[in-house]
Amino acid sequence: MKFLKYIPVAFLLILMASCKPKTKAVNIPVVGFVDAFEDATIAQARTGFTDALKKDGFSEDRKTVQIEYRNAQGNIPTLTQIVNYFVSEKVDLLATSTTLATVTALQNTKTIPVFAMVSPVPERMKVLDAAGKAPANLFGALEDLNYIDTSFSIIPKLLKPKGAKLVIGMIYNQAEPQSTDALNRIKSLAQKQNVTIVALPLNTSADAQLVTESLLSKNIDAFFANPDNTVFASFETILKSCNQKNIPIFTSEAGLVQRGAVAAFGADIYQWGYQAGEQAAQYLKTHKTTGLAPQMVKIRKRVYNPATAKKYNITIPSNFEAVK
Repeated sequence: MKFLKYIPVAFLLILMASCKPKTKAVNIPVVGFVDAFEDATIAQARTGFTDALKKDGFSEDRKTVQIEYRNAQGNIPTLTQIVNYFVSEKVDLLATSTTLATVTALQNTKTIPVFAMVSPVPERMKVLDAAGKAPANLFGALEDLNYIDTSFSIIPKLLKPKGAKLVIGMIYNQAEPQSTDALNRIKSLAQKQNVTIVALPLNTSADAQLVTESLLSKNIDAFFANPDNTVFASFETILKSCNQKNIPIFTSEAGLVQRGAVAAFGADIYQWGYQAGEQAAQYLKTHKTTGLAPQMVKIRKRVYNPATAKKYNITIPSNFEAVK
């Protein structure tokens, strides 16, 4: 991602015009859906969210809800502009996908309910107040790092190095709390599993190829795709470089397995969005937050990519589900 420091006035005027919701129909609730960046895996969360709304009777086709969707394309000023516009339009709720979108929404409204997905718990997002409390308007489905233990432990079990110490490479975003937290957790796990971690920072997707090739030059045995927005956005570049060097990729995100990683234990992104959508639908029925609270992600899967596993001659346990 390349974040622009300044945005021309003309661009802002165009952005404001494009952000303006359609004329609101009488008694039709409006949802402002904010995506931080464009990504095929992350897009599944939006599909899950809207499917959950439809199941509970909130459908754009039936004109029972109006969903205004905006994608910041990885640009922080644009993301802030989108959120502020939705706030000024007094949408009924905000749906936010990925950490950056959720944090930006929480920073810019304390009253409009924020239904988050593909985002970590408040502690990881650094949004707790001085008393250690999460924002009162935060809802949806969130994730902690406990699943990282299982995700990472898959690698030595599947690669089974014969006596040699396994070297695993990682890329992380220094600006994303969940990325640095995951790296620190993995380093702690690695010490217990005869694994060496080699990690390099990647803060913009524009540098993905250069950083990946630098990492691959350090004789790593496998690559672990961190839960990181920049890694998501750069995955095809990372995958191409790793494939050229015959280095398998493992991950904690099921969606990245569909895109070419070997295996993962992690949240189903579609179901993550669906879970947040169920909460949002409950709110739209009553316009009350009574009984609502942020939930932990409920559905995680062990998945593998048959073609990739075959390429690297890796035998996958029977409790893993093949991705289509």
